[in-house]
Amino acid sequence: MGVVHLALDPSGRAVAIKVLREHIAHDSEARDRLRREVETLTLVRDPRVAAVLDADTEGPRPYIVTRYIPGPALDVVVSKSGPLQGDALLRLGRGLLDALNAIHGAGVIHRDLKPANVILLDGDPVIIDFGIAHVADDIRLTMTGLVMGTPGYLSPEVVEGAPVTEATDWWGWAATLAFAASGVPPFGRGPMDVVLDKVRRGQADLSGVDQRLVPLLKAALSPIPAQRPSAEEVVRALDGYAVGAPETLAIPVAGLSPTWEFPAMSSVPTLEQTLGGVQGQDRLRDDMFGPARKLAPGAARQDGPIQPSPRIVGGSRLGTVLALLVGVLGVATIWPMAAVGLVFLWALLARFADRSITSLVMRRHDRGLRRSDIPLAIAASPWHAVLAVGTTLLNLFIPAVVTVGAAFVLALASAAATGGVPQPDRSLPLVGAGLLGLLMCWWGPGGVSLQRGSRSLLRAMAPGKAATDFVVATFILLGVGLGAWAWVRNGQPDWWPWSVVHFQAFSRSFW
Repeated sequence: MGVVHLALDPSGRAVAIKVLREHIAHDSEARDRLRREVETLTLVRDPRVAAVLDADTEGPRPYIVTRYIPGPALDVVVSKSGPLQGDALLRLGRGLLDALNAIHGAGVIHRDLKPANVILLDGDPVIIDFGIAHVADDIRLTMTGLVMGTPGYLSPEVVEGAPVTEATDWWGWAATLAFAASGVPPFGRGPMDVVLDKVRRGQADLSGVDQRLVPLLKAALSPIPAQRPSAEEVVRALDGYAVGAPETLAIPVAGLSPTWEFPAMSSVPTLEQTLGGVQGQDRLRDDMFGPARKLAPGAARQDGPIQPSPRIVGGSRLGTVLALLVGVLGVATIWPMAAVGLVFLWALLARFADRSITSLVMRRHDRGLRRSDIPLAIAASPWHAVLAVGTTLLNLFIPAVVTVGAAFVLALASAAATGGVPQPDRSLPLVGAGLLGLLMCWWGPGGVSLQRGSRSLLRAMAPGKAATDFVVATFILLGVGLGAWAWVRNGQPDWWPWSVVHFQAFSRSFW
C-alpha cells in the first residue's frame, strides 16, 4: 500500500518517508483516515516508537515522515542468527510491552504488530509502520468486506469480524514473542485460510519455544478472550520470570492444568539498567539521531531533542480554504485588482508563517525545546519576511500568466458560442481565469509552502469549531453576495474599489 524511502532532512539526519501508492492516495476516505491517524500519532512519545516528525496528507502523494531506525527488523535478525534466547528475548518482550503501553496510552492501536514491524536497535525493540498500514487495512475492508492484515498476527475475534481493540495488539505481541523464541510463525505459513483457521482454533505451534515460556505464550494466544491473561498479568509474569521469582502468576488456560508456574531463572537487568539510566538514554538517542549537541550553560531542554511539527495537528482545513476561495472569487467579480491584492497579501503572510514555523521546528529538532526559541524566532522574522516577499513575487509570476491567458481564452470561447465580441474584462471570464490562477498558486511552484502556511494561518484565525463555522459562513456569503451583485451589473467590474470616477463622485458629494 505504500513505499518507504530513506531520506535526509535539511540538517543532514536520516528520516523515513512513507508515501501512499496512487490507488490509495486518490481515495478521499483514505486521506481522512491517514490525517486522523497522523494527528493521533503525534501524541505517542516513546523511544521505543518511531515518532512522526512531519506529514502532508493533502498533497497529490500523501506522505508521513518518521524517525529512521538504523537497525535490522526482528524477522531478519531471527532468520540470520536464529531464535532469541535469555536476555535478548526478555529485552524484546519487555520493550514491546512498554511501547504498547505508550501507544495505547495515546489512544492509538497499531493493528499490525509483527516481526517485520519491529526494529532492533542494539537489542532494544522499536515499533514502526503505524499510519499507512492502518489506512490500507481500513480501505481494503471497505472495498472488499474482508479482514486484511498479516495472517497469524491477527487475533481470533478480529478474524471473525469483531472490532479492532487494544487486545489485537496484545495478541500480535504474544505471537511476535512466540516467533522470536522459536524462529517460526506460531501458526505456520501457507494459504491464508489455513493459517486463519489455526488462529481460530488456537492451534499455536510452540514446540520450538523454551518450555519455561510455553505456558505464558499458550495463555496469551488462547482463542477464548476470557481465558487470556490481561496485559498487567502478563507484565507481572514476565517480571517474575526475568528475576527468577520462586512463584509466579497462576493463569487458568483451556487444555492446561488450572495452575502453573515458571521455573526459576537467573535475574536479568531491568529496562533502566539496560538503558544505563540517563547516559543509556543519551546513547540510544545518539544512535538514532547522531551525537547530541551540547547546550550552553543555563540552557533548558524539555522532552528530548525531537519535537513534532505543529503543522501536522489541527486538521487540513480544506473546507475553510474552499470558503476562502469562494470569497476571493466573489471579490474578483466586482473588484479584480482588489482580489489580486488580497491574493498577494495572503500568499505573503502564508509563506512568512511557513518559514517561521519551519525554522522553529528545525531548531527544536536539532536542540530540543528551549526558552530562547521564541526570542530567536522574533529576531529572525525580518529575514523570513524578506524571503517571503521574494518567493511570493517569483511564485506568482506563472499563475499571473495563466490567469491572463485563461481570461482571453474564455472570452474567445464565449464569443464563439454566442456570436458576440470577446470581452476578457467581464466578470465571468475573470472568475474562470481567477479560479485557474488560484489553483496554479495552490498546486504550482512553491505551492507546498503556501498550503502549509495557509493552514497555519487558518488555525490561528479560527482555532475552534464555532470560529471556523463563522469564518466559512462569512466567506461564502461574501462570495455569493458579490457574485449576485456582479450578475445585476451585467458582469461589468470596477477594476479597483476606489476608481477615479468613484473618488471624484465622493469628492463632489463631500464638498
